[in-house]
Amino acid sequence: MTAVLAGCGMTSGSDEVTLKMVAADYGDNAGNSSQKYWDELAKNFEAEHSGIKVDVDVYSWKDVDAKVAAMVRKGEAPDIAQIGAYADYAASGKLYSADELLSVPVQSDFLPSLTEAGELKRTQYGLPFASSTRLLFYNKELFENASLTPPKTWPQLAEDAQKLKANGVKYPFALPLGAEEAPAETLIWMLSGGAGYTDNTGAYTLDDEQNVKTFGWLKDKLVAPGLTGPVAPAELNRQDAFDAFSSGDVGMLNGHPTLMKQARAKGVDFGMVPMPGPDGKSEATMGVADWMMGFKQNGHREEIGEFLDFAYSEKNVVEFSERYNILPVTTSASEAMAADTSHKALKPFIEELDSSQLYPVGKTSWAQVSAEIKKQIGGAVSDAGSAADVLSSLQNAATAAEAAE
Repeated sequence: MTAVLAGCGMTSGSDEVTLKMVAADYGDNAGNSSQKYWDELAKNFEAEHSGIKVDVDVYSWKDVDAKVAAMVRKGEAPDIAQIGAYADYAASGKLYSADELLSVPVQSDFLPSLTEAGELKRTQYGLPFASSTRLLFYNKELFENASLTPPKTWPQLAEDAQKLKANGVKYPFALPLGAEEAPAETLIWMLSGGAGYTDNTGAYTLDDEQNVKTFGWLKDKLVAPGLTGPVAPAELNRQDAFDAFSSGDVGMLNGHPTLMKQARAKGVDFGMVPMPGPDGKSEATMGVADWMMGFKQNGHREEIGEFLDFAYSEKNVVEFSERYNILPVTTSASEAMAADTSHKALKPFIEELDSSQLYPVGKTSWAQVSAEIKKQIGGAVSDAGSAADVLSSLQNAATAAEAAE
């Protein structure tokens, strides 16, 4: 009953406000659930801010977005949500802008690339909360056995994969274009090839000539010669690829920080390098972010702002990032972690983050476009598929989705 009343914006006393928050779980078991983090943070906040209580419910990633959507549909929006997307709620006028919530020092501390990704029509509504980038992981033992060095260009990557295959490596290069990872792996390669999902104006450019060349190269140089393993890229999911890497069956793949922990636990000796491009290091890498947002429904703008200012302090951002092995979203926390030798393994990811490019999450059409990428992109590298045809189909779907916004 307390949770229901709080969710409806009721107060437990004439001068006390209870904020209702829904958040995603970054833990991988009950022992390190994000519920523990938020309960601790709320307790510390309440000790310093009389008159404001914070009630946090944490849900798994497979449930949390749907949970918030259902609450909003029922007219019971939480005060704060920390979930995967903000654009639909911002477009329908349900969210406070960052300017309305945060103090200037806190808002200006976000990494610029993440601030931009949180904007809808040049106004920031999505507050980045957790972030990640990708690096090219390689198995050191498999590389040493084949007398290889980490690739710095696409041609070298293909040559390394050929030698790994000749040495009997099951997945010389794991290419997860299955539904779980397709939008991310696709963007990694598009950026590596010099293009992306959108142009500088924000318009969709999935069928850009360079994107067509990129996927043509993947098909001709990696997939057709059998260098991507026994599972077709369209059927290979990210976690399956990570599991294969952690079992010593993968020579190379694109990975994020959580793969480090998984691979180490299995005793795999690995290295990490920036994603190569056709002629050298990729100019940009893919970044991802999860989002914090404040809902207007209950009218608790000032209280939400006080809590978010507290949550985004350097100390708290570093604490969350350390606990869940993710990248910080603020400049102050990034600099602190980069300077700390205990975070040496994360430093390459942190260095890539500021120049990373994210999904076009500020578009309400992105969810539909992402779903189409999951369905179709594997066909761009299949025997019977055509990169030009698949990317043209995706571009048409993106144009139609954007027109319907």
